[in-house]
Amino acid sequence: MKIARLLLVFTLLAQVAWAQRALPGSVYSATKTAESQRGMVVAPHPLASAAGVEILKQGGNAIDAAVAVQWVMAVVYPRAGNVGGGGFMVIRLKDGATAAIDYREKAPLAAHRDMYLDSLGQVMPRLSQDGHLAAGVPGTPAGLLEVHRKYGRLPMAQLMARAIEYADKGFSISEGEAARLNSFQEAYRKQNTAPTVFIKDQWKAGDRLVQKDLAAVLKRIRKQGAAGFYEGKTADLIAQEMQRGGGIITREDLKNYRAQWRTPVSGQYKGYRVISMPPSSSGGVALLQMLEMVEPYPLGQYGFQSAEAVHLMAEAERRAYADRAEYLGDTDFYKVPMDSLLNETYLRGRMADFNPAKAGQSAALGAGKFQLTKESFETEHTSVVDAEGNAVSVTTTLNSNYGCKVVVGGGGFFLNNEMDDFSVKPGVPNQFGLVGNEANAIQPGKRMLSSMTPTIVEKDGQLFMVLGAPGGSTIITAVFQVLLNVVEFNLDLESAVNAGRFHHQWLPDQIMVEEAALSPQVRQALTDKGHKLQSVKYMAVIKAIQRLPDGRLIGAGDPRNPDDDAEGE
Repeated sequence: MKIARLLLVFTLLAQVAWAQRALPGSVYSATKTAESQRGMVVAPHPLASAAGVEILKQGGNAIDAAVAVQWVMAVVYPRAGNVGGGGFMVIRLKDGATAAIDYREKAPLAAHRDMYLDSLGQVMPRLSQDGHLAAGVPGTPAGLLEVHRKYGRLPMAQLMARAIEYADKGFSISEGEAARLNSFQEAYRKQNTAPTVFIKDQWKAGDRLVQKDLAAVLKRIRKQGAAGFYEGKTADLIAQEMQRGGGIITREDLKNYRAQWRTPVSGQYKGYRVISMPPSSSGGVALLQMLEMVEPYPLGQYGFQSAEAVHLMAEAERRAYADRAEYLGDTDFYKVPMDSLLNETYLRGRMADFNPAKAGQSAALGAGKFQLTKESFETEHTSVVDAEGNAVSVTTTLNSNYGCKVVVGGGGFFLNNEMDDFSVKPGVPNQFGLVGNEANAIQPGKRMLSSMTPTIVEKDGQLFMVLGAPGGSTIITAVFQVLLNVVEFNLDLESAVNAGRFHHQWLPDQIMVEEAALSPQVRQALTDKGHKLQSVKYMAVIKAIQRLPDGRLIGAGDPRNPDDDAEGE
């Protein structure tokens, strides 16, 4: 796309956005790919990406744009965008310096390891997923405020302006959002203790969603900073909601919450440096493990989605997820053996029993052994690069669609159901089929393990790619595959993102395969090797930016989400 065409696209999108604000029945459309010589924003909603580009045009940097996008997502993408959830952000500045901030939710102080078990020690179905007891202490406002304090350029009020406008005056919902809201009406009525704007007999495309209570929350944050959410009226509303619904988050939990700066994990894959999120996310560690395990093999020669390539990659995924279940958790509470897990000798040893002709058996292949020193899919991702070369990869979530389905009375925002991401009982899978053990057991104040994998890649010391995804347990393997699609199989970014995906997570012992992925011949070859294949409609939803050798930026939104939008400055 030529620059003149890009500017025309932006102009048209801006006109759509303004019409959207003015006309209750107007609709917006998403741009799946874009090209720019300057900045790029790829986000899960056109109004959010437009807000990010607007901030870049006003002189903001990539951090400012990412923060603005997140505030807008909290309004226009209620199923996953949030102030009642949490997330992770990885940053690479124009000089190559990197940082990561962890604003994952925390277990309330009254939480305990057996809180979802009955008197016989059995897991009580859905207690960690639905209703007030499923919610962890939200981290999103603290994370956005802290990252802006350290790296932001424009005033926070400027970054929040569009979000407050959309909440106060409303915006027209898409057909997809209407369908989702309709599908959860029974849950909203069951779980909520106070009236909410989300309960309606029938939502339809073009309906205007006005969120006055949420606008008031955002205005308090704009005026008071963290105290506007974690103290005062908003904290009172959350605490009162918990009391009405039998939850355990208190004003003390909220006042004590802090986002945590962490050192990104990084590693080399051939000529590339991969920078990603450390625990309490499992994403970065597992991604680096898988890359190291497949690096000695001639993947490029095997060919894109050949039986040989898929078999090798699935076996690496199997081993990484087995280690995830045993060793990964919140490093503030559990000494994760990072040096061992990312050690080249250890990872090559993990593949020592790899058989090119035969599938492994998860029951026989557990976590790796070494000498220890004591120690929804509904997520949303945004990738941003500015004209100076600063890059941001940020993933946030409520966990399930609309989290625990509880809207804070008088606050107007959904709470998360992230407590389900703990190991509610060792060896018992969560809603994504992931199992865990002591490293991820529930403890007061602890952050639950995540699969979110915000990632930035360098080539020869220069920015090369920014990517990440929603998608529960399939996030890590999607990032793994899209990266390899580009660097090993020479796919352009759009093709790499659009390509069908497969996923192995150790347990259950099967390869999940998207309907559009893998030819019948490859599927048969994998079956002949002993793999069990499970067909699924789609998995994780990638948002990516690639910097080409001539400096152009290519943005790609995933067709798996109709609202995904790529927009250049």
